Amino acid sequence: MKKYDVVTLGELLIDFTENGTSGQGNPIYEANPGGAPCNVLAMLTKLGRKTAFIGKVGKDIFGNRLKATLDDVGIDTSNLVMDEDVRTTLAFVETFADGDRDFSFYRNPGADMMLSEAEVDMTLVKDTKIFHFGTLSMTHEGVRLATKKAVEAAKEAGALISFDPNLREPLWKSLDDAKEQAAYGFSQCDVLKISDNEIRWFTGEEDYDAGICKLREQYDIPLVLLSMGKDGSRAYYKDLRVEVKPFLQEKTIETTGAGDTFGGCCLHYVLQFGLHNFDEEKLTEMLTFANAAASIITTRKGALRVMPDEREVREFIEQR
Repeated sequence: MKKYDVVTLGELLIDFTENGTSGQGNPIYEANPGGAPCNVLAMLTKLGRKTAFIGKVGKDIFGNRLKATLDDVGIDTSNLVMDEDVRTTLAFVETFADGDRDFSFYRNPGADMMLSEAEVDMTLVKDTKIFHFGTLSMTHEGVRLATKKAVEAAKEAGALISFDPNLREPLWKSLDDAKEQAAYGFSQCDVLKISDNEIRWFTGEEDYDAGICKLREQYDIPLVLLSMGKDGSRAYYKDLRVEVKPFLQEKTIETTGAGDTFGGCCLHYVLQFGLHNFDEEKLTEMLTFANAAASIITTRKGALRVMPDEREVREFIEQR
């Protein structure tokens, strides 16, 4: 038996999100704990899963707060490295009228990109059922090597590999480099969570089905999960294509963390049913639950601290 259900490696940072304006008309920013891998873990932890995070923050005000936050929500921080010399990565989030957003990162360097191979606890990596990662831990050589070493160790130990490209264009020197590292993730994963804009970017196909078909033919990924924002989500599994409508609501204020919430819920179902035991009914149930949880998180600032539990999600579904 593995000690952990899901272990992730990647970025842990502060998302400064707009929260009103000052008396002078200036935007007021709220410091929300964030980072896609830990958002995924926070959702899984709320669903009763055992999780652990591998990464690096600065030994500063923000790094201390982030560690305390992970401890509070129940994510194992035994391999969270606190760096004396490099500051915690920060991201400022601009939210648009439709709830979508743009990011400005303060990360040259940031602690998350300074994680080295020697700092990754491979005992922890080998003791998980699912290992999850994205491309933000592959933007620079050192942390890229650490990520790939962890993926290799997890696969050798029999873990399923989960990947989310989570493209953030400003963090790459070139999008060709981003595509190269995304291709690595596709080649390694058993479960892929990808967004509508990412599948168009990587494959050049405007039609999502055509893009997913191209990706699956090249990389033979068992389960592909496509998030489409206001258009819902799809799952591609064996010869099945299942689509579920979104839960749209007037209370939406921002979409930060919605995709991570969706992905965390889907991994919960992979753990419950096993990768090779899905059918159309189970895929529909999974996407419905994941869409509902993602909808709930769009009504809240940030994501990591405010994930819904299973009861809240199911009650939300019943009320719609």
